[in-house]
Amino acid sequence: MRPRHPLSPKSPNALPNAWLFSDERIASGIAELAALLPPGSGIVLRHDSLAPGARWRLLRRLMRTARARGLTVLLAGDPATARRWGADGVHLRQRDVKQAGQAHRLGLLLTMPVHDAHEARRARKAGAGGVFISPLHSTRSHPGAAVLGRAAWLRLARLSGAYPIALGGMTAARARALNRASRIKPGWAAIDAWEDKAVKRRR
Repeated sequence: MRPRHPLSPKSPNALPNAWLFSDERIASGIAELAALLPPGSGIVLRHDSLAPGARWRLLRRLMRTARARGLTVLLAGDPATARRWGADGVHLRQRDVKQAGQAHRLGLLLTMPVHDAHEARRARKAGAGGVFISPLHSTRSHPGAAVLGRAAWLRLARLSGAYPIALGGMTAARARALNRASRIKPGWAAIDAWEDKAVKRRR
């Protein structure tokens, strides 16, 4: 199992280094990709367009894989639902930052997205344990969107005060390069890198 990194100096919990960030456009299916993740990795389940019942069933399916492979699963949404459905934590969107206190009271792992300095400061104030900072590189999820680049990404990582996870065009090779260029040893998350791995495996 891969070593995990601290959420923050205040927390005994830990976040994985490698993550699958779910997206409705994933052709292979999130459950198939979860089975390809290295043991000890993490998953953020979004799939917001699903009806609550279908989303709950998908989460339960992922949790079975997670328990067998030592994965951490976070549900994007509200803390109460994440706790009730049995997720390990909640991925709280910036607009829902007021629910951070509830996540802490429920003992959930808490992550947030960060795209700029304002969001980084907000995540720090909310006590987020991890932040998905994006986009580091150009990505198929948001074609044509401006990218942060390494220097700006590292500034946001320091400003957030949380365990930084790179998102946006990430691959294992890019993650290693970022790790070598930084003293903070960040994590990385991807959608397409895991999808590409599934396609290659089927071939």
